[in-house]
Amino acid sequence: MKTLFTLLIFLLFINLNAQIDIVHPPNWWIGFENQTLQILVKGKKINQYNVSVDYPGVSLKQVHKADSENYLFIDLNISNLSKAGIFKLKFKSANRELEYNYKLDNKRNLNEQNNGFDSSDVIYLITPDRFANGNYSNDIIKGLKEDRINRADNYARHGGDLQGISDNIDYLKDMGFTSLWLNPVLINDMKEGSYHGYATTDYYTVDPRFGTMEDYLNLSDVAEKNNIKLIKDIIVNHCGLYHWWMDDLPFDDWLNFQEIYLESTDKNIEQNTVYSNHRRSTIQDIYAAKVDYKGMLDGWFVPTMPDLNQRNKFMAEYLIQNSIWWIETLNLSGIRQDTYPYAEKEFLSDWAGRIMNEYPKFNIVGEEWSYNPIRIAYWQDGNNNKDGYQSNLKSTMDFAMQKAIFEGIYEKENWNTGLIKIYESLANDFYYNDPNSLLVFNDNHDMSRIYTQMKEDVPKTKMAIGLMLMLPRIPQILYGTEILMEDSAKPGDHGLIRTDFPGGWKNDNTNAFSGENLRNDQLEMQNYMKTILNFRKNSKAIHYGQTLHFAPIEGVYLISRKKDDETVIYIVNKNKSSKELNLDRFNQLGVNNMIFTEVCTKEKFKWTNSITLKKNSSIILTNR
Repeated sequence: MKTLFTLLIFLLFINLNAQIDIVHPPNWWIGFENQTLQILVKGKKINQYNVSVDYPGVSLKQVHKADSENYLFIDLNISNLSKAGIFKLKFKSANRELEYNYKLDNKRNLNEQNNGFDSSDVIYLITPDRFANGNYSNDIIKGLKEDRINRADNYARHGGDLQGISDNIDYLKDMGFTSLWLNPVLINDMKEGSYHGYATTDYYTVDPRFGTMEDYLNLSDVAEKNNIKLIKDIIVNHCGLYHWWMDDLPFDDWLNFQEIYLESTDKNIEQNTVYSNHRRSTIQDIYAAKVDYKGMLDGWFVPTMPDLNQRNKFMAEYLIQNSIWWIETLNLSGIRQDTYPYAEKEFLSDWAGRIMNEYPKFNIVGEEWSYNPIRIAYWQDGNNNKDGYQSNLKSTMDFAMQKAIFEGIYEKENWNTGLIKIYESLANDFYYNDPNSLLVFNDNHDMSRIYTQMKEDVPKTKMAIGLMLMLPRIPQILYGTEILMEDSAKPGDHGLIRTDFPGGWKNDNTNAFSGENLRNDQLEMQNYMKTILNFRKNSKAIHYGQTLHFAPIEGVYLISRKKDDETVIYIVNKNKSSKELNLDRFNQLGVNNMIFTEVCTKEKFKWTNSITLKKNSSIILTNR
């Protein structure tokens, strides 16, 4: 009898939850500044149910019916009087009752929150599918649309995962990296090209081919124990074409150009899709035509990435809460927001503002792929924009400086080419509210690798990397840069840029983690980077020091960083012969007769009359 009673209770529980398919966010916390919570509930004809909550400190404010009968959006107030535990969301119709157990935890206090990344950090960017395979059992997941592994295909899945990153966290620490940015790891249940992660099909689910939520939590824990900050790549502009809501959109305006999508099929969607014109300048352009402005914001990025309409207040709240959920769940230090200007800028201000209000030590960097510093500066918090726009965004990606470093090192020297471009780009810092918070890089997962950009010239690659690490910026380095990974066979090809990191798979002939079978030039670069990164880790002058640079003359450029009694000097000599550099011109440095050490070679040098620079070389000097 007891067994029968238990079975009946079990069947009743299953019945009670049978029509509640999705509840997002799946859980929440007590202690936020903003005490409101909006819960999305999806279930068959769920809008026919009345909703009630009975839990101390939790009150039901409003229930919103969507255009689809299968959604409800429930507004709750979670007061500080609440206690951690589980409360019941009750749903009652004329002939049926449903219940859902909803969990509340205590939010981390300010002292428990990780510090955001800043100019004291060096960020290591990883494409997880291409770094290391730590768990071969999750390579192929039956039931997903792309269920194959082929390392010979640059656009197929290769099997890298979260466990592989956790297993090699010592390598990152030993190299001197202090922050880790992963390309997205949320599920991309797409038919092809799902490895990159930028076509999310569920904002609350880790892609099982990368591992489980436990694997993600473990990586966060392992990174924190090794003093490495974790940065999450987030996309609020678009989702993947096979996101679960695409078969039953909550509202008639959930997507941009939704009416055109609904008239399409998989076979004709590419022809019928309205694409973004990618004219990002229209966002600030006071002369822009409305059709161009709308074409930029509302057009789809590609046919497989529907454009989300953040003007819909329920969509906006869903995305904001999702970001906060991940920050609290993983104890993140930062977010990198993809395709920043493609989303509604008023929404972006609210999104970033809500996050920074809850996590004041946090940092967010937005991707504005522009070489115009005026457009980059527009998105940084505190910029004096004529339209009054305040972004609440602390950091932006400095594509202008990336381009200047490449051209400055690669181009021949002339009056307006070569190193002068770096000098003039840095001179534009007066326009930025906080140049130290800009994120600088030589390359990333979307652009040709720096070694390829420099036509596989090792000294020039070193020049570009060394300079980048000296600037008053937050530097980011793409995985494999330290071993001269390249895409020279087809420059700019994304699949080739995101090549597998050697040693990340069993039976790899080369192992970059151990150095086994690396070429001499690869070992040299790896050691060069390791030496500079570990030096930089303890250099307050580079982190927060004053910057002084001298206009380049005759292929030589000098930049210094100084804080208190520490001075660090970077000098590049692009000449094809050695150069005797007279030091009288640099008296403003105030370092006469000081003893300096070259960071990599450990050679000693007394700053007096002149210094001999080797041909096609760069040096970093420190007086510490």
